[in-house]
Amino acid sequence: MERYFAPCPRGLESALAEELQEIGATSIAPAEGGVAFAGPLALAYRANLESRLASRILWRVGGGAYRDERDVYELAYSLDWPNWFRAERTLRVDVAATRSPLKSLEFATLRIKDAVCDRHRAHGGARPSVSKERPDVRVHAHLTAQEATFYLDTSGEPLFKRGYRREAAEAPLRENLAAGLLRVAGWQPATPLLDPFCGSGTIAIEAAWIARDAAPGLKRAFGFQKLAWYDGPTWQRIKSAAQARVKRGGDAAIFASDDDPQAIRRCAANLSAAGVEGAVALERADALTRAAPAPTGTIVTNPPYGVRLAQSDALAALYPRLGDALKRRFAGWTAHILSGDPRLPKLIGLKASRRTPLYNGALECRLYEYRLIAGSARMIK
Repeated sequence: MERYFAPCPRGLESALAEELQEIGATSIAPAEGGVAFAGPLALAYRANLESRLASRILWRVGGGAYRDERDVYELAYSLDWPNWFRAERTLRVDVAATRSPLKSLEFATLRIKDAVCDRHRAHGGARPSVSKERPDVRVHAHLTAQEATFYLDTSGEPLFKRGYRREAAEAPLRENLAAGLLRVAGWQPATPLLDPFCGSGTIAIEAAWIARDAAPGLKRAFGFQKLAWYDGPTWQRIKSAAQARVKRGGDAAIFASDDDPQAIRRCAANLSAAGVEGAVALERADALTRAAPAPTGTIVTNPPYGVRLAQSDALAALYPRLGDALKRRFAGWTAHILSGDPRLPKLIGLKASRRTPLYNGALECRLYEYRLIAGSARMIK
């Protein structure tokens, strides 16, 4: 059994652990910022293809205790890099650390790169060249106070890059976080879903793929295809099985709207590129005045908040009106609102039944759940 680590947006570790178990992982151990797990090499194929929440799938190749940069070099040099990828592949090394005693992570990165290249040269006389932008192979190292652990990245580009995005706003919600919002909200395809601040459509697209049981990696390539153990026929069988599972009809009731015509244009382009334009009802509408598209349902949305609004007074005006609109027009619904502004609970005027801490990149947020009761402005506690 091979050992892996899947980083994810902070706050989604438990949800990712559940997802990995569904995919077939074993020895699952959530940690801050990701989940460790085990399985055969073929599991790397399936986890990359199927995971909606992971940012990468890292294959653990070795590690050990260290005290200084020399130890880190020796540990890296001791690993059988030539057995895992050819010297003709371009290389990138990334290092992360938690309480490491090393003074310079940049120097540690350089020493690991030297060790990998020196091992290749000792094996066959050729050294991999470095490419920071589009490398064939990515080596990741994680340094704690005493241990160095080395990984090969089986994903390549981050998994939130699904391969469909054509149009994006300046600060788009990452796809794996959008899928995480839907999972934390407990949304199921049988329930009508609305994103009234749809922007470039990320939440709606992730929901449509969930409703169709479409694996999020079907439209992209992966890093494991550049590794020596890549087995093309095995990958094609796994991918073909996932493609055969995709439902073509019977789409869920998924609704997306925005009052910005440019957002509607971006969303339409992305829906088309993702192949789900027929699965989402898209319209230009003001979230503060639009009607509920069904008697009951779930709202999952990422409205503007402080980081994305130039004027603080505009934010202060938005949330009270949003709270009033939800009470008046969405009785019987449950709303899940992501916000990075701590003033939201006071401004929106609703009682949150649940608050889930999440991170949108480096920004700490909360996903607030509001259960909207017909005929009353009070919320269920």
